[in-house]
Amino acid sequence: MKITFKNTGPFRKTNDYLTKLRDKELKSMFERYGSMGIEALERNTPERSGLTRNSWRYRLEKVDVGYSLIWYNTNMAGDTPLVILIQYGHGTRGGTFVQGEDFINPAIQPIFDRIVEEIVKEVTSL
Repeated sequence: MKITFKNTGPFRKTNDYLTKLRDKELKSMFERYGSMGIEALERNTPERSGLTRNSWRYRLEKVDVGYSLIWYNTNMAGDTPLVILIQYGHGTRGGTFVQGEDFINPAIQPIFDRIVEEIVKEVTSL
């Protein structure tokens, strides 16, 4: 089966739309959601000393097609972020296993949902 498309004429409307989309500055929106993510992660992080809870950070990196929003925690257990051990569980020196507690996904999922909602709104409003 062969499918062929042929189109002639200007693509002015398409080009205008894609130019507006490319030029749309979304950095401030991602910074706002970065901060919101920090607040959500801090609220949901199990607390003993408060150090892990207060060690959440985010960074925004410019990539080829937009931005990458990265949340991370600076409280380390050796070479491993402590939140990874809390999230997924870990073995102890005594040979037992401490069950993990999924606190990251429930905290951050509403932030992802709001990001998608706002991006769809921005893209469709051009």
